[in-house]
Amino acid sequence: MFDLAWLFTPDALIALATLTALEVVLGIDNIIFISILVGRLPPHQRDIARRLGLGLAMLSRLGLLFALAWIMQLTTPLFSVLEQPVSGRDLILILGGLFLLWKATHEIHGSLEGAQTPSPVAGNAARAAFGAVLVQVAIIDIVFSLDSVITAVGLVDDIRIMVLAIVITVAVMLLAAKPVGEFVDRHPTIKMLALSFLILVGTVLVAEGLGFHIPKGYVYFAMAFSVAVEMLNIRLRARQQQAVQLRKPDQP
Repeated sequence: MFDLAWLFTPDALIALATLTALEVVLGIDNIIFISILVGRLPPHQRDIARRLGLGLAMLSRLGLLFALAWIMQLTTPLFSVLEQPVSGRDLILILGGLFLLWKATHEIHGSLEGAQTPSPVAGNAARAAFGAVLVQVAIIDIVFSLDSVITAVGLVDDIRIMVLAIVITVAVMLLAAKPVGEFVDRHPTIKMLALSFLILVGTVLVAEGLGFHIPKGYVYFAMAFSVAVEMLNIRLRARQQQAVQLRKPDQP
């Protein structure tokens, strides 16, 4: 039998609740990214791609968590550019941020210009598209996992609490990913807002990789405020549509 007495101490419960809440907040970006990528797949492939993507996220976080010594070495400067030291962590953040900027810009361009509707393809082509989505999810999972694990290491000393918080976070993300994805698909303006958030996050990652620290509280407040305004707009548009329907004369 496993002894879980250590978990039910006040200090452990407070640490677990705090870390889990922070991990869920940090995982919102990941959910948005996966939802947008998965939305490009055929409907029958979306659920499994969503689960596999979040499974990769959990494996990435746990893998990095159990490689704490390697993560600590990532903060050691490798070289300098214009007297600015650059570490392995900085390189990962910069490359991940650039990838997010490229991907979000590409998705916005496709939405505005009108992506071509894919014609029916053979199974090999469908599997290739499915695999490409998972590869992109895996790449960005590493970037988000690095930020998440570094946060966990800075807050908690017990690796058991870190592992449990990550598992709980992924479970919450699994429950939230499908509703979030469907909501984004139903509302094009929300998708555009989400893509704008990815550009913001990508810019923050590049800035941090270059040594410019931007407090995450400002970023999350701006994102939350934008979402609140968009929710009001969606509700207003729904009421306007209902009013238009009520003003229409009854059809014979």
